[in-house]
Formats: sequence, C-alpha cells, structure tokens
Amino acid sequence: MRRLLIVWWSTTGGTRQLADALAEGAREEPDVEVVSLRADEAGPDDVLAAQAFVFAAPENLASMAGRMKDFFDRSYYPVLGRVDGLPYAVVVCAGTDGTGAARQIARIATGWRLKAVAEPLVVVNGAQTPEEILAPKTIAAAQRERARALGRTLGAGLAMGIW
Repeated sequence: MRRLLIVWWSTTGGTRQLADALAEGAREEPDVEVVSLRADEAGPDDVLAAQAFVFAAPENLASMAGRMKDFFDRSYYPVLGRVDGLPYAVVVCAGTDGTGAARQIARIATGWRLKAVAEPLVVVNGAQTPEEILAPKTIAAAQRERARALGRTLGAGLAMGIW
C-alpha cells in the first residue's frame, strides 16, 4: 500500500480544516494509506515512509508558520537525496496572500528534488486586524471541497501508479 503523508500546522484552525478535508478526499482511495501529522509530531522517519506528501501551513508575516519551518529544519538533511522525484502538493491558509509561504515550501521541496503535482492551494480568509488574525477560523465549504478534490487527485494518482 502506498502512503500519503500530510504534514500540517494550524494555530487558529483554518489550515487544520483544509488538511482534514484533503485527507478525507485521499482516503476515498482504498489502496492508499493517509497519515496526517502535525508538524511538531512529524519527522524524517515519517517522510522516508511515504511515497507522496502534502505540506499545509498558515502564512505568518509572509512566511510559512514557524512550526512548519521547524519540521523542515529537523527533517531536511536526514532525508536529502532519499526522496528524489516523489510527488508533493502545498496548501496554505492566509489572511491576504499566501504566496510567500507557498514559495518557501516549494524551495525546500526543490532542494529535496520532489515533483510538484498540483499548483499550490492557497485559501485566503481575509483576516486583517489583530483580532481577526488571532480568532478561530471557519473555512468555507467551497474551499474545503477544493482541498478534498486535491486529496482525491493525490490518492488516485498514487493508487494508479502515476507517481
């Protein structure tokens, strides 16, 4: 059975909802094992045990969240040269933009020589004030469905051996 690893971090719940929806979509494929881990729980062994990845993070100050960077800091060198060519996708939950975090994750994935199999899924929640930014998030059903569809695509591609 092929394994999809979803590594995510969420402070206010938005990214978690997207990661959960993505996992639901991927789990529709019976021949794919989906492992979803918070960034502070995931490490090099989890990366090495998977055949595809989704990295999901909020954007903070135009960068990926620090806990996601910590995951990459702990995992990068132990797996370097051992995951070449494997597929990945990126999910970002952001207040206004999201492209900074998506670019950072893509640069790391390029260093690992992973293959992007989808454009980054960036969900903008519109939070602008400190109160809105720090408040718990509720992601709209249409945005969760976009994440679920990405999960279905990744699951199907793994099950069919496309990647």
